[in-house]
Amino acid sequence: MRFSFTALYIALIVAVNYGFSEVPLVRLPDGTMWPPMSLLVGFVFVARDFAQREVGHRVLLAMLVGAALSYLMADPMVAVASAAAFLVSELADWAVYSFTRRPLADRILASSLFGTPIDSAVFLTLIGHASVAGIATMTLSKMLGALAVWWLLRRRTAS
Repeated sequence: MRFSFTALYIALIVAVNYGFSEVPLVRLPDGTMWPPMSLLVGFVFVARDFAQREVGHRVLLAMLVGAALSYLMADPMVAVASAAAFLVSELADWAVYSFTRRPLADRILASSLFGTPIDSAVFLTLIGHASVAGIATMTLSKMLGALAVWWLLRRRTAS
């Protein structure tokens, strides 16, 4: 059996949305709310990039499958907010990844730098928890996954 990044991408979308429904928000020192599940969202963006290498532009269909499954398994409000955020941010991520002619590691980092703030802003706005501090914290936590993969890929190509 062959490993599928596309299946991983769909599974991560569903897992993160389910987690957003179940894992309580954390109050930050400034009073804004931060979802700890955002730490895993950075890996969703990276998985999307690898899935696109696997299935090309059909990765957008995989995103829709993940959103539909999320709607069935997660809180509907979270699933709708997530689907809207993913739609906008994943299209930005897809465009940067698709049209940037840089090494893989750099494309992953650049596409995440564009997609994660958009995702954070849209998602937090739709669930009623948008604030500058919340969006910044959520974006930074999402970037941890992208930075980890970027660092590993850069290290691997340097070896």
